[in-house]
Amino acid sequence: MEGRKFSSSRAVVIYVRDFLERYDVDALRYYVAVAGPENQDTDFTWSEFVRRNNDELVATWGNLVNRSVSFAAKNIGSIPEPGTLTAADREILEHSRQAFGVIGGELGRSRFKAAITEAMRTVAEANKYMSDQAPWKLRESDPERMRTILHVVLQLVDDAKTLLTPFLPRSSAKVHAMLGGGGAWSGTPRIEEVDEDGGPSYPVITGDYDSPARWEHVPVKPGTALTPPQPLFTKLDTSVIDEELARLEKP
Repeated sequence: MEGRKFSSSRAVVIYVRDFLERYDVDALRYYVAVAGPENQDTDFTWSEFVRRNNDELVATWGNLVNRSVSFAAKNIGSIPEPGTLTAADREILEHSRQAFGVIGGELGRSRFKAAITEAMRTVAEANKYMSDQAPWKLRESDPERMRTILHVVLQLVDDAKTLLTPFLPRSSAKVHAMLGGGGAWSGTPRIEEVDEDGGPSYPVITGDYDSPARWEHVPVKPGTALTPPQPLFTKLDTSVIDEELARLEKP
């Protein structure tokens, strides 16, 4: 951590409860997945945590959700019916569908860093697609094409929400609600004590598996009402870097 070995006795340490009093739980999950150790040591730095929160969670994923859902909610109010798809539309949708197999394979091999990196790459592709297609320029001149673009983008957002659920379950649940999804999206696992055949009890990790979350591309439904989005993540001021470094120096 900051170039020094983690050590609670020397106060080179971060306690999760303290961390979560100040920062989003999904921001921590994301950082641990994308920058944490897998087969070698890594260095936790507050500057890198702030950079990844601001540049990747806020400016990439949060920005895609906010501008796509906001624009569609304001101008249409629901997921629009698509018109004729172009080659660019079909290509980006196919990439999104294929991501489930690619990322699922990485998760199956416990390669979490590779999995989250690939998931964020699909988000970046969706952002680029929306910028390139610029539906806001077509509001008056070609509203049908505008609706088609928005349908595609909202499908990409829905796919990305699922692809990111293993890493960002809380924010994925928020996106599920924004896209008109009902009920809880994906429950948090819990530890329970179980007792089999009268033997000693032992803890197991379990959860509720009747949620709508499935590891697959699910077509969005035209006409589904959209909820105006709230920010998924909070942009952090760089001043928090000095604040956290100062905490490390306290006896």
